[in-house]
Formats: sequence, C-alpha cells, structure tokens
Amino acid sequence: MNKKTLASPLAGVIALAAAGLGGIGSAAADDMPTVKIMVGGIDKQIYLPYQLAQNLGFYKKYGVNVELSTEQEGGVGAEDAMISGQVDMAGAWYNHTIDFQLHGKKVIDVVQLSGAPGEREMCANGTDIKSPADWKGKSVGVTDIGSGTDDLTRYMAARYNLTTKDFNRISVGAGQTLIAGLQHGKIVCGMTTQPTVNAIEKLGVGYSAIDLASADGVQKWLGGFWPTASIIARADWVDAHKDATQRVVNALVATMHWIHDHSAADIADNLPKDFVENPLTSKAEYVKALDQDKGQFLPDGIMPDNGPKTVLDVETQAGKVSGPVDLAATYTNDFATAANKLEGFSN
Repeated sequence: MNKKTLASPLAGVIALAAAGLGGIGSAAADDMPTVKIMVGGIDKQIYLPYQLAQNLGFYKKYGVNVELSTEQEGGVGAEDAMISGQVDMAGAWYNHTIDFQLHGKKVIDVVQLSGAPGEREMCANGTDIKSPADWKGKSVGVTDIGSGTDDLTRYMAARYNLTTKDFNRISVGAGQTLIAGLQHGKIVCGMTTQPTVNAIEKLGVGYSAIDLASADGVQKWLGGFWPTASIIARADWVDAHKDATQRVVNALVATMHWIHDHSAADIADNLPKDFVENPLTSKAEYVKALDQDKGQFLPDGIMPDNGPKTVLDVETQAGKVSGPVDLAATYTNDFATAANKLEGFSN
C-alpha cells in the first residue's frame, strides 16, 4: 500500500513530543495522563482494536490511562459525546470529520485503524442478488436513514446507475431486527457487520452478496479504500494535549502491528469473553469471521492514499456535502508516523 504523509499544523511539534517518549513504558501511574474515549459499539468486530489495546496493556505501556466507554442504543453517539466534551476522543468512523467541518466544527482524525467499513450486504436466500443493479424495484435495509450504511448503499446503487427512486431504503437497525427483516421478506438485502453476518449465515437466512470488509472488496464495490474506524477528536483538544494524543496513538499503532502479526484466534483470546461468545456467535464462528475480514485493519495507523477522497465521494453522492471541504484538515498522519518510528517501523 503506497502511503504519504500530508503536512499539517501539528508537524514539527509532534516530532518534539515523540522524542521524549522513549522511556514512557516505565512511567509511574500518577504521571500518566487520563484520556476518555467513547467507542461507537465497542463489542463490534470492526471496533476491536480499542479494547484489544487495553487488554494487551498497551495504553499503560505507552504511558496513558485510557478510560473506555461505548455508546448505548438510543443514547448519545460517540462522536457527539466527543464534540460536546463528555469524552476526549471518539472511536468512530473517519467520515464524521467531514460532517463536522461542514457544520463549522474542527475535528481531526489522529490515527486510522481500518481501510474498509467491515460491512457486508447480506441478501435473503433465494433472491439471487449479485450486485446493486439487482436492487431495482426492491427494498434494501440500512441501519437508519442517513446513517453510514445508508450512505454506502446509496453510493453503490449510484455506481450501478440506480437513483433512490429506483429502489426503497428501509431502516431495520442491526442484529435481530435486521435478521427479522430478511426472514419476513421486509427487505431483500441488508448491510451489517459481524457478528450479525455470522448469525444470518448460521440461521440459513441469507448470504454475503457484497463484501465491504476487505481491501479487495472496497476496491471492487467502492472504487478505493474507504477509511472507517479511527480516533477522532476536537482539533483544539488535540492542540492542547499533544503529548497525551501521541501516547494514545503509540498504543494503537502498536496494537495494529500486533493484529497484523497474530492470528484471529490470538486476537479473540485477548478480547472479553462476551465479545466473542454471545447469542449471535460462538467463539469458533467469531474467529472464522475475523480470519475472513481481518484484512480491513491497517497495519500501521496511516491513512490510505485517496481514502479521504473516496469517503468524500460517498458523502457527496449521499447529498451530505453542501460546500467545499478541506480534506487535509480532517486528518493527520503525523502522530502515526512518529509512533511507527518509535516502534522501529518505517512507512
């Protein structure tokens, strides 16, 4: 994967911060800054790096006390909790940085964990749907109208010359409600992630028609990397807490290298039991699914080339872009670059 580091206002300062981090592995607990991070569904497989970093002891190793929380169904979203100051950072999709910029708020992505949404278009058995072109005249499920899955659905349809007048989008949520939509013929397809994908296949309800959970899949269906799971924070908070931000990124970059070098079974062994064994999935099924979709995770925390442009294209197609967007202001590779150098990796 060819990558480049864009210049940002944080360049230079971060290098100075990173230079003093060599000994933070032995930092005393009372010297550690505390950073609160809310994740948009911490038990979802697409968001596993945040908790894995905690369980591997990497936050403490790199000198930061991270307090993790997760957004609740019907509660405040992780990105909204971050922008309002309830938490310092959000484990959320990169596209929120564009949305916030369009609303006059400066939010920046400081480390990129995945290059694919981790989603799959699950279609009901017997429908024989092979591409978005087959949605014409049918009803397709999304998490909510206006959600990320809705944006992706509309974008893929447009790539196959379908407008929103050619098919119906229905809000079916996730998990059991999405499964019920497929079972009862309310929708022919629905976009979802693991472990719901596993449950659909195990129940014999449907099959994976469109793969947005791997690098090859997003290249085929979206036309390029579509960066999702990341750490986003208010730019003013990052500017005032460069050292703490660098420590968080160091821990997560180390985690991404660990994921790259270990098996799906090793990863599952280091996650909470209820993440990998629950009513939707057994541990064996979780490991099988993770082994299949592990390629969504980036090995080094660096934003993929052209990833932001692909996301902007999806947002534009979804009608969410009402003016010019400065993509260079939505993310920085500076912290991840410094973290890779600290770990002895080059990129």
